[in-house]
Amino acid sequence: MNQSDSPVARSGFPDRATARPEGAGPLLELFDIRKHFGPVQALSGVTMTVPAGQVTALVGDNGAGKSTLIKTISGIWAADGGSMRWMGEPVRIHTPRDAAALGIATVYQDLALCDNLDIVANMFLGREELSRLVLDEGGMEVQAKRTLSNLSVTTVKSIRQPVGSLSGGQRQAVAVARAVMQNARLVIMDEPTAALGVSQTGMVLELIETLAQRGIGVLVISHNLSDVFRVADRLAVLYLGRLVEEGPISDFDTQSAVELMTTGGRSRPAAGTRSSPPVAPGV
Repeated sequence: MNQSDSPVARSGFPDRATARPEGAGPLLELFDIRKHFGPVQALSGVTMTVPAGQVTALVGDNGAGKSTLIKTISGIWAADGGSMRWMGEPVRIHTPRDAAALGIATVYQDLALCDNLDIVANMFLGREELSRLVLDEGGMEVQAKRTLSNLSVTTVKSIRQPVGSLSGGQRQAVAVARAVMQNARLVIMDEPTAALGVSQTGMVLELIETLAQRGIGVLVISHNLSDVFRVADRLAVLYLGRLVEEGPISDFDTQSAVELMTTGGRSRPAAGTRSSPPVAPGV
């Protein structure tokens, strides 16, 4: 059976038989991740976990290191120190190809879509499928429709319409669907609701919830705390390159999150938040 015939490729989601059961170990674990650019220490010993089937929100003020962290996870930049585990196994991510091979997909703010191409062409861009040496337009269209349907994307009139004609929320949905079709087990989303209206924001937040319900881990970077508290299961706060607190979203409120983002601490510690990082393998 080739890859295009596998349950994952056809449905766009991990097969139920291979999905991680509830209560299983973390999907991604970071231990003491460090990154510097010359004299600037962008990340200082970041240790955090990202579970499967949950939404983890990564927040912090400008310059806290959020973009540096997701680019390190995504293989844009290699970490200068620390280690990672993926589904319990030690891994090294040096390039975006390494991250994609593991099942890590990142949707950046610019979405990397081609406005002049239709939805199907964008979803298969760079990995078009062939049938008898010609493009399998019918097969790609069926897979694109199925993936969008599984993500509960119902507002698109035609998957053959140019992406340039879509709303901001619909464009975000196409970018996420493309990531899911690449067998992603972890989808990282950078400011997914930035510059969107109320209705389009609601559409994207529902999309994030759908991903988690399907067993996919979601790591969301957002400055909008209202959105964060609506969809997140967990919260991780960066301050000047350090992870200052991480825990279930119930351990935080807007006031404590803002305080952590702006001062690196909180006046009253919350019960249940992690006070010490897990020990890295071999330490």
